[in-house]
Amino acid sequence: MRVVLVALLILSWVPDARAWGRTGHRVTGAIAERFLSEPARAAVREILGPETLAEAATWADEMRASHDPFWREQAGAYHYVTVPEGKSYAQVGAPAQGDAVTALRSFADTLRDPNASLVDRQLALRFAIHIIADLHQPLHVGNGRDRGGNEVKVRFFGRPTNLHRVWDSGIIDRERRSFREWADWLGTRITPQQAARWAVSDPLVWIAESARIRSTLYPERANLGWRYVLRHKPVIRERLAQAGVRIAAWLDAVFAGAAEERTASSDGARDDSRSTVGAPVPAQAGFQ
Repeated sequence: MRVVLVALLILSWVPDARAWGRTGHRVTGAIAERFLSEPARAAVREILGPETLAEAATWADEMRASHDPFWREQAGAYHYVTVPEGKSYAQVGAPAQGDAVTALRSFADTLRDPNASLVDRQLALRFAIHIIADLHQPLHVGNGRDRGGNEVKVRFFGRPTNLHRVWDSGIIDRERRSFREWADWLGTRITPQQAARWAVSDPLVWIAESARIRSTLYPERANLGWRYVLRHKPVIRERLAQAGVRIAAWLDAVFAGAAEERTASSDGARDDSRSTVGAPVPAQAGFQ
């Protein structure tokens, strides 16, 4: 019993990094599949086989139970960024342990690397699509003061919880829809004009949007009910839809870069005399 109590005390100090919950993440994966280019779709199929992006989207949260040092010691920091009020991510940068942005860069490199193992590419792909959705949950762009709203205690329809959990899953799960219902409902309402406007693969853009939204989420009162839900539900719907479009845009950019690298390497192998400096550095699409 004493061991159990100690374990619970330790876990109580661990930040909750589960943006959107299972339903929300699966929604973003399902929407992304609607907007993938054919080359990106083929690359995803090569890595994941029959596993869908909706299935893969929750994997990074499920692996938090693993005893592997990567998941215990490193991966937790990859679910969020910290941007204090009045600052931009470019101004504050990443902490020493890394964050969502540095993880995305690393995973993009792995997905572009023709020598990376299938296991490493699967981890990179599953974790990357999860991170992109995380960064569209405004409280995963934390202000550095309240652990992304985890320390803001509220009551949601009478039940004690915190603001972060309300945004991760409280409002979404309140509707009692399946992820497929959400994805079909939101996905069919994305116009071609919206899809084109939202198809931005630069995470600094997503982060800036979330930081702007974040300040509007903190309630004046601790008791949250229908008034709070009705006010913020449109934001949640839009951020889920945008996350789906951006997962597709990021994957399109990454796999386009991988194809360019393979072509350049192949051309160089056929005729080394064309260049005296070796193969070009792969374009960092999505990290302008």
